[in-house]
Amino acid sequence: MGLFKDLLKGVAGDLVSKVQQAANAAMSGAVNTSSSSQPHSGGRGNFVDYDDDAPVRSDAESLTYFAGILATRFPQYTVQRNVPVTDLAGNASDSFQLYKTRPTQAYKAEWGQPYTFVLSEGGAPKGIVMLGSGHSHDAKVKYLISRMYAKKLGLPYINFYNQMPNKEDYVVGRINKFMANI
Repeated sequence: MGLFKDLLKGVAGDLVSKVQQAANAAMSGAVNTSSSSQPHSGGRGNFVDYDDDAPVRSDAESLTYFAGILATRFPQYTVQRNVPVTDLAGNASDSFQLYKTRPTQAYKAEWGQPYTFVLSEGGAPKGIVMLGSGHSHDAKVKYLISRMYAKKLGLPYINFYNQMPNKEDYVVGRINKFMANI
């Protein structure tokens, strides 16, 4: 029994030190190779290019920033700000199931969060760009109502979080992706 114990102690000790060395090497390699600008999952399979040096914008600064991007990178569209849902859907009252755990019920368009930006072409709305603060703003009833009416109207609904860096190339890429489907 003593021989078996000594044999295991030697093998196990070597194995443990090799695992520790490999773990230390992996950790130091991960620390040395990671960068704040590496893509990270944005939650729904999207990859976001995070940048620790990107400015954190206030809600007002985000509005100005997005308005500038829309004006310069999407000149083919007329851009309207803060558009009530009723301007597009009328005084509608439709039934939707906004939450899986709640039954279908009627929601009035006037209860929806006004659309931050509406992109129009030739006087016809072509897409919605929504900005919001907080990680769960898009789960609030007002935003869900707005999203459902945009869907009913067949308009792309593109949501951005103000607290994220929203680099110009990322914003333009997402808008192009959604607008390509119209």
